[in-house]
Amino acid sequence: MTYVALSAWFLGGAVVIAVIASLVAGRRRASLAGVGITVTVLVVLTAVFDTLMIATGLFHYSPGHLLGIHIGLAPLEDFAYPIAGAIMLPAVWAALRARRRSRIGSTGGEDRA
Repeated sequence: MTYVALSAWFLGGAVVIAVIASLVAGRRRASLAGVGITVTVLVVLTAVFDTLMIATGLFHYSPGHLLGIHIGLAPLEDFAYPIAGAIMLPAVWAALRARRRSRIGSTGGEDRA
């Protein structure tokens, strides 16, 4: 399996989970602007630090499994993981908060969030 195929499966799974979590969260879903800013910051950080790690020889990729597109020294496939995290985690967090609020509301307890 190539890195791009693995990245595509990982990113696709994260998007599916994010969509389901957003539906569960309802009105309290994650902010699209916040997710966009987070994706931008993580892409920049990934480009900088992956380039540094690759340049110092901490790791390398087999060229036969890459698309050949790089940002700095970081292959394009390396950006799928931080993007997936930035898309999925806020949606899951919002869904868990919405679920917690609905559970607390139905039991008559106080919401301390």
